[in-house]
Amino acid sequence: MNLLIRKKNIVICRGSFVDPSALIGQKSLRLKSKKDLPLFIGEGAYILSGSVVYEGVRIGCRAIIGHNATIREKTAIGKNFLMWGNSVIDYECSIGDNVKLHSNVYIAPQSIIEDDVFLAPGVILANVIHPGCSFLKECMKGPVIKKGAQIGANVTINPYITIGENAMVGSGSVVTRDIPGNSFAYGNPAKIKGSIFGLKCKTGLTDRPYKKRRK
Repeated sequence: MNLLIRKKNIVICRGSFVDPSALIGQKSLRLKSKKDLPLFIGEGAYILSGSVVYEGVRIGCRAIIGHNATIREKTAIGKNFLMWGNSVIDYECSIGDNVKLHSNVYIAPQSIIEDDVFLAPGVILANVIHPGCSFLKECMKGPVIKKGAQIGANVTINPYITIGENAMVGSGSVVTRDIPGNSFAYGNPAKIKGSIFGLKCKTGLTDRPYKKRRK
């Protein structure tokens, strides 16, 4: 592993770029620990201006963190990750490879996002069922978004929800129930409307945008 920077708890691998205005290794006030958690940034990653990356974060190779983005503590992110400006990943999240988070996205604590997922601008993931409850910390759980799922702009996904592999959720939806794999849903509350393989292309560039892969 070729290192660019190794300082205290921070490891930044060679080929990476961190803008001078970015804050790397921000101490977590929530954890109330004097010990600094390790922070790792993989080869070829870019951390752009105004971004804040907390202690205890691991970012994979070739990630790009956009302007004024925030990644909270104890979050693990895979390779080829793209995060547009003004988005927030809260603490203790798990994010896979080739994930794309567009602008103004909020990922609630303890959310899981698998490989190849796309979240359009304004997507909100929640993790609290009963705000203000005395058991709030014990029952928090963010959504699970399975591999290849595509989430449209301004979608809200409630706690404990699972979005299945390759599923699609239409813009402006509020997801209150699980969405099965290979299906598309939209509305408030979001309802399943069919299979993604039944969708037709409206532009005429292809007959169907999603086709079943031969095994």
